[in-house]
Amino acid sequence: MSQSSEIAVRHNEPGDVLDNTTPPLSGAAREALAAGTADATRRAYTSDWAEFTAWCTTNGHQALPASPETVVEYVAALTATPRPRTGRPYSPSSIERAVAAIRTAHSAANLAPPSTKGARIILRGYRDRLARAKDPAAKPKRAQPAVPSALRAMLATLDRDTLIGRRDAALLLLGYATAARVSELVALDLADVPETEHGIDASVYRKKIKAFTDTAVPYGSNPATCPVRAVRALREAMTEEGCTEGPLFVRIDRHGRIAPPMYRHGQPIGDSAGRLTAQAAAQVVERVAEAAGLEGQWSGHSLRRGFATAARRAGHDLVRIGRHGGWADGSKALLAYMEDSDRWEDNPVAGTGL
Repeated sequence: MSQSSEIAVRHNEPGDVLDNTTPPLSGAAREALAAGTADATRRAYTSDWAEFTAWCTTNGHQALPASPETVVEYVAALTATPRPRTGRPYSPSSIERAVAAIRTAHSAANLAPPSTKGARIILRGYRDRLARAKDPAAKPKRAQPAVPSALRAMLATLDRDTLIGRRDAALLLLGYATAARVSELVALDLADVPETEHGIDASVYRKKIKAFTDTAVPYGSNPATCPVRAVRALREAMTEEGCTEGPLFVRIDRHGRIAPPMYRHGQPIGDSAGRLTAQAAAQVVERVAEAAGLEGQWSGHSLRRGFATAARRAGHDLVRIGRHGGWADGSKALLAYMEDSDRWEDNPVAGTGL
């Protein structure tokens, strides 16, 4: 296994010291550590590490172990070098992730991570320059929240008499009602969403907290936006096609065929059962948002953020919202959603006498 593919998964704080005389971790141990990291994070770190090592090779620096000066030089380069895909330098959040990937790669190799104090000073200055220039890159990009009004607009673009329309409606509504990440949503099987007299009792594996949650999804007051009815309609349509077990959300081609075979260079690819990928589920959200004419940035995370926003506006308790959606208690991400929701509804300027 290459170094780039075996980046493990421990974040070290400045000042951590690893004993470089200790034997390196075994391959099995590194695999176990990697399995404890979110797939998206592992892929991003692997890509970031590959870019760093390529830069080191080109510029005559040593990547492993890297010196603090090398990291400083690299961060300075990232703030000034246009990315091929965007034509713009890296965003501050992308640079932060690159620094984390460098430190993580050193930990995986049982080496003391280089100090990043100088690199972070450069990063603070970079953020300041972007902010003063009113560059959009100074602000973190966030997906638009798919609150109920947006969901209704998105659902209106679907033909729910078709199998694809039923799948996409169920994906939108169950994703919202469970506040699931798209990776958690596509992992659901038909057996994970049994219908009860009260609604759906969904068993969702929450990747960030590494635990299942039993997430109660009650019937909606409006049949058109009811997640329970939407999942039932999808299940019934899949049963008619002979699918009574396996993934809940599956590939469907334009002819309505479930799990059609896919090939690349003559070799079969994709899940044999037809399970949607997280990327494909996110593309459903993006596609229907565009079809509905919704402005802003939409992604699979729009469903999760939309739930948090709407639940807060409805007056629900922060802890209950977090535990329903599988956020860790005190989650900074959830608190950020709450702050966005409360900017007007619970504005501290109101009632101050102005």
